[in-house]
Amino acid sequence: MTVATTPRAVLAASFTPGETAVPEARRFTREVMTAWAAMSVCDEAERLTADLVGRVSGEPFEVVWIHNGESVQVEIREKADDAAGDRPGEAAGWGVTFTTSLRTRWARIDLPGREPVQSDEWLIEAANGPGWLGFLADASDLLAGTLDPEMVPAIIAQIVVPRLASWCAVYTAQNDYGPVRPAYLWHADETQIDGLREELDEVQIPSEDGIAVLHIGEWQSLAFPLTARGRRLGLMCLGRRDRFPDEAIQIAEDVGRRAAFALDNARLYAQQAAANRALQRSLLPPDEPTTPGLDFHVIYEPAGETNEVGGDFYDLFPVGEGVWRFAIGDVCGTGPEAAAVTGLARHALRLLGREGYGVAAVMSRLNQAILEEGERARFLTLLHGEIRRVDDGLDIRLVSAGHPEALRLRPSGVVDGVATPQSLLGVFPEVHFEEDDVHLGPGDVLLGVTDGVTERRSGSRLLDDDGGLAKLLAECVDLSARAVAERIRRAVQDFAIEPSADDLAILVLRAP
Repeated sequence: MTVATTPRAVLAASFTPGETAVPEARRFTREVMTAWAAMSVCDEAERLTADLVGRVSGEPFEVVWIHNGESVQVEIREKADDAAGDRPGEAAGWGVTFTTSLRTRWARIDLPGREPVQSDEWLIEAANGPGWLGFLADASDLLAGTLDPEMVPAIIAQIVVPRLASWCAVYTAQNDYGPVRPAYLWHADETQIDGLREELDEVQIPSEDGIAVLHIGEWQSLAFPLTARGRRLGLMCLGRRDRFPDEAIQIAEDVGRRAAFALDNARLYAQQAAANRALQRSLLPPDEPTTPGLDFHVIYEPAGETNEVGGDFYDLFPVGEGVWRFAIGDVCGTGPEAAAVTGLARHALRLLGREGYGVAAVMSRLNQAILEEGERARFLTLLHGEIRRVDDGLDIRLVSAGHPEALRLRPSGVVDGVATPQSLLGVFPEVHFEEDDVHLGPGDVLLGVTDGVTERRSGSRLLDDDGGLAKLLAECVDLSARAVAERIRRAVQDFAIEPSADDLAILVLRAP
C-alpha cells in the first residue's frame, strides 16, 4: 500500500533532447540538491537523472524534483508512446506511470537520517577550473552587500554550507585581545543545530594563529582565523563527517580572508556611524523645548545613508519670562568641519542670548567668532529671532543672514516674506546686522526652512521655483504648527522619487 504524502517542495525545469540534455539536467539536479541541503544524495540524484534522461524520446521533456520530507523523487515527464522502462540505477523506488498523453518515469531516493556527507565532485571541478574563482567572486559580492557587523557572520556561514562543510560556526571578538564569542551557527540539517550548539559549548576555542583542529565528537572540524589588517577578529569553524579535501581547505582559507575584511569594514562603518550619531545629537537641543502659550514644532532629518554629520541645526530656548530665542541654520558642507561650526553657533547663540545681547548683536559676535576659526571655518546661513508674548499675539525681532526667506501665513491665506536678506556669517569681517520687527497676530504662522526644502530637486525643477513653498504654506490655514510642518515635509518627500541628498530642517511658530 502506498501512503500519499504532501510534497514539502517541488522544483521543475524543461529541457530539449540532444547532446546537452543530460549535463543540463544533472546541473539542474545539483542546484536542487544544494537548495534543499540534500548534498549527501547529490551524486546518486545526478546519476538517476542522467539515467532517466538518457531514455527520453526526441520530444521536449520536463525534469521535476519533489521533496517529500524523508525522500526526494525525480520525475521525467514526456509525451507517451510506449511502456518501456528498466530499473534506473539503485533507486529506493521506481516506476513508470501514464496519463492520456503523458508518460512519467520516476525514481525515489531515501534521505539519510544522519547529517549529510559532502559531495566533493564540485570541489574537484572548482579547484581545477573557473568554478573556484566564480564561487569566490559570488562570496565577495555577498559579503560586500552588507555593512551590518551582525549580518556578516550569518552570510559567512551560509556561503560555506553545504558547499564546503556540513556546518559552520562563526565566532567574533569584541576587540583585538578579547575572547571570542559565538556569533552565528548554521547546519545543513537545521534540526541538528541545537545539539551541535551544546557540543560547541564544551569545546575549547583555539586562540593561536593559523588553521587549528577542533575535537567535536565524530566530526572532523577545522578552525580558520578571521584576520584583517593584522588584527584577529574571530574564527570560522567548519565541520564534516569525512576528511576535508585539500581543495576544501584552500577555498575555505580564501573565504576566510574575504570574510575577515568584510567584517572589519562593517565594524569600522558601524563605529563611524555611531560616532556620527552621537556627535549629531550633541549639536541639537537635548530635550524638546517647553513653550507655554506658544504653538511650536520642528522637524529635522539628516540626509543620506552614510550617517555623516549634517550641517543643519535648530534651537529654541527661553531667555526670560515669556521671552524665547529661536534659530534655524545651515552650515556649508557636512562632516567634522561643519559640525565644529554648528557646535560653535548653537552654544554661542544660547550663551550670548542669556547674557542679554540683542539678536543683531548676537549675529555680529557669532560672525566674528566664525572668522576667528580661520581656515577651519565654514560659512553659515542663519535665521535667528526673539519671540515675546504680547496681548494680541507674538512680537518677533528677526535677522536672516543669507538664509532662505522666512514666510508668514495669515488666517486669510495670504503669505508674505518677513525678513530682509542680509549677509551670511563667516565671510565678511565688517558686516552690520539689522533686526526686522515682525508681529504674529492670532492664528498667524511663521515658517523657517533650510535649503533642503527650498532646493529639493526633481529633474531641472526646484520645489521653491515660482514661489512653490509659499503656495504650499498658503494651503495650511487653520492648521497647528505640527500639522504645518508635517505638510511641508510630506510635500518635500513627494516632490521627487529619489531620496533627498540634503539635510532638512523645518521650524514653525504659530501665534495662539
